[in-house]
Amino acid sequence: MSIYKIEIPTPYAVGDVNAFIVKGDALSIFDVGPKTMEAYDALKWGIRAAGFEMRDIEQVVLTHHHPDHAGWVDAFPYAEILGHAYNDKWLRHDEDFLRYHEQFYSERLLEHGVPQQYIPTSVHVRRELELVGERPLTQILMDGDEVPGHPGLKAIETLGHAQSHFIFWDEKTHHVIGGDLLLEKITPNPLIEPPLDRTVGRTKSLLQYNASLEILRQLPVKMMHTGHGAELEGIPALIDQRLERQHQQSMKVYELMGDDELTVVQVTERLYPAIFQRQLGLTLSKTLGHLDYLEAHQLVTSTKTAEGIYLFTRKQADR
Repeated sequence: MSIYKIEIPTPYAVGDVNAFIVKGDALSIFDVGPKTMEAYDALKWGIRAAGFEMRDIEQVVLTHHHPDHAGWVDAFPYAEILGHAYNDKWLRHDEDFLRYHEQFYSERLLEHGVPQQYIPTSVHVRRELELVGERPLTQILMDGDEVPGHPGLKAIETLGHAQSHFIFWDEKTHHVIGGDLLLEKITPNPLIEPPLDRTVGRTKSLLQYNASLEILRQLPVKMMHTGHGAELEGIPALIDQRLERQHQQSMKVYELMGDDELTVVQVTERLYPAIFQRQLGLTLSKTLGHLDYLEAHQLVTSTKTAEGIYLFTRKQADR
């Protein structure tokens, strides 16, 4: 598998995002940056530096639906667009799906202790769409599918950071295009996102993410091409480090709770006192992930009040 990396600027704190041109029986690009003119220029010149023109790209393959990865599908009007079914709803800017998102987030904020008057200004679904393209998928990939034009390159569903996340594993070279599953310098946020299946309720994103790391651990990866930053080797050891750091952060949440009965908002105030109001959605997602982790390890319990608000209390830790 011949891989050429393009670094694309983004307006986000994470910095540049990586796209990858892969030449096989088909010429494909994996991820395409956010829909800004700076990103378009980097994409165009990066493709030229690899020896191709934008019109040569036959397939755009998306690791997940976030704007920094799925913006410039519109720049490839004749290419096939491939990815998880969740991507398609975003790329279509589907009104029913957007309303479902807004309702989902409003309900979650309310049940986790955000006062009603702050909820409308905390739901930013449509703002996220500004840098997302509008070309729908031409092919939906499922877990285990082979990427057309690339024999032995398999899509592996790895949810948690996004409800649309795939990594792409090459059985011959043992290289993997990893999206945001595991990154060089930062730990991807396990964002709370509405599930595609509306009957299942809130997904526990951090627990999903940890399960996805275990899927990655089982693969004999020689090199991982990441969505941000440098390539990675030594994957199992890195996973161990990240999981241990995550455990320590969750135990900090456990300690901060004391003997109080708290909403997620109240725990978030203690954990992120300086920024929680400015970054409410992100900090609540992170706090809720830690509480889900602690509850899964039987260190905290949650109850729902008559008003429909969740309260968390801790048990005594064994470690």
